Amino acid sequence: MPFVLLAFAIAFEVTATLAMRASDGFTRVGPSALVVAGYLISFVFMAKALTSLNVGPVYAIWSALGTIGAFVGGVLLFDEPVRPVAIAGAVIIVLGVIVMNLGGGVSHG
Repeated sequence: MPFVLLAFAIAFEVTATLAMRASDGFTRVGPSALVVAGYLISFVFMAKALTSLNVGPVYAIWSALGTIGAFVGGVLLFDEPVRPVAIAGAVIIVLGVIVMNLGGGVSHG
């Protein structure tokens, strides 16, 4: 169950980040409200997941998958460019999370 909570936290964080891009500098009310609600809900799910998982690896997973989700969402929703160096960076982020979990993992605390 904690990993389901973490997945929801990631989904809401990515949604909030993409809504921030759509908010046009917080000048559009709908996307701006989605930013606030999305981050709040994301943090609630993250806090629930952290009641039984280790904080370091969980935060690494949350931030890494959030970064990749925002990258992919930016490409799909806002036609942002895909450069090889950005793809390489995404791969490095994922590898870093894998290495971090090999060194301690997200064992239940």
